Amino acid sequence: MNAEPRPAGSPAGGRPTLDVLAGAGFIAASATFVRLADTTAGMAAFYRCAFAVPVLWALMVLDRKRAGRIRLSARARRLARLAGVALACDLVLWSHTINAVGSGLATVLGNLQVVFVALIAWTVLGERPARSLLVALPLMLAGVVLIGGVFGSGTYGDSPGLGVLFGVGTSLAYAGYILILRASGLSTGKSAEVGTIAPLYEATLGAAVGAAVLSFAVGDVRLDVPWASLGWLLVLALSSQVVGWLLISRSLPALPAALTSTLLLVQPVGAVALGAAVFGESPSAEQLGGVAVLLAGVLVAAAGSGRSPRPASAGTAPVTASTASAGPAPSAGSAPSAGPAAAAGPTVPSTPTVPTAPSTPEGVR
Repeated sequence: MNAEPRPAGSPAGGRPTLDVLAGAGFIAASATFVRLADTTAGMAAFYRCAFAVPVLWALMVLDRKRAGRIRLSARARRLARLAGVALACDLVLWSHTINAVGSGLATVLGNLQVVFVALIAWTVLGERPARSLLVALPLMLAGVVLIGGVFGSGTYGDSPGLGVLFGVGTSLAYAGYILILRASGLSTGKSAEVGTIAPLYEATLGAAVGAAVLSFAVGDVRLDVPWASLGWLLVLALSSQVVGWLLISRSLPALPAALTSTLLLVQPVGAVALGAAVFGESPSAEQLGGVAVLLAGVLVAAAGSGRSPRPASAGTAPVTASTASAGPAPSAGSAPSAGPAAAAGPTVPSTPTVPTAPSTPEGVR
């Protein structure tokens, strides 16, 4: 007899705060590992996901047997993999952002997806964003301008302005990832039936294939990747794409949104600190002010919407359960109301339903 699925809000171990902090710490190092790998953007994205796929598959099979999870529907799998293609675009652009402005600032700029998810949901789906996001938007845009070094001199990075543009592209691609996952139905429903691992596996598989195709398309393929680079990418895959994401995703449902919003800021702040410690990155006072202003905007948006900000890192990042009532996807980046389907009562047995992912962060870079 299959075991009963563990409730989504009860992570094993009973230490959700420590799990979130540990997961955010792993994810904070993502940009550092990408830079240490010193390979092309396409290869970094491909190997990160490819190394994680077999590990996630094994964990998914074990979780399915241990906790009696049900399989994703064929439609949910297809759309999760398509979302992974958007994630591949996100990871490739993010690597270019790292090259332009350094690992710390690139990670901070990833938080802009909060804005794009809400604006796309508003303009395309007619879902009005929370008032708090409209308040936070000027703060976040001001932070982006300051990070880009528009008003100052001595800004850090080979090309801060280009880095901001890549950062915007990164966030747009990640917004597409979130919204496609939402369309698949993975942001609503009984999360315990599916668990956190299956959606992450499917999206990571799609991202690996997408990154390979992108690399060939733009001439980014490098067959002679050094062993040292492969080693750093393996560490990246296991630490951020697997361990960090799973630690956070299993713990967020058990914590208040305001607390998780604060805890997850360890990730971008930690990335800035690691960039300074490992590579001697030294953002200007203006850029550091932009970091503070942008992250303050993320906190305002998260506090008002009842969701937590995305940990800038997934490899894969799924959807927050709170999106079932206010939007989707391992935050403040979730889209608004998922509609009546999220509140629907028990389904008729003969009607197929699309299982969904549990409450998780919206991004794991």
